[in-house]
Amino acid sequence: MSTQHTYRVIVRGAWDGLSAEGRARLLAGLDGHGLESMRFTEEGSLSYDRTLKHFSYRIIVHSDPEDGDEMAGAIAEDHAERALAELGHPHTELKSKVTDMDTMKINYKGRR
Repeated sequence: MSTQHTYRVIVRGAWDGLSAEGRARLLAGLDGHGLESMRFTEEGSLSYDRTLKHFSYRIIVHSDPEDGDEMAGAIAEDHAERALAELGHPHTELKSKVTDMDTMKINYKGRR
């Protein structure tokens, strides 16, 4: 068994067929989900803007590196699906972008 890697995943989608009530609830919660709230968390963080066209869901996922980025993306998309379903907001198909934090190369500016 290998050590799990930490992945940062951004799941993106678009709102689809929001009701007037759904739009009103999202706008009422904008202060807690606006662009300034974009951060990666273990629970997941939903962000959107006043136009209510697109949203992003940022989450930290721990998964076996043998399963690859695809598994981390699938886990994140499943988590986002459940969170959006609980809120009752329809959306389009989700797409994710995965970064493996354990293999990410950091380029430091050289000291001279």
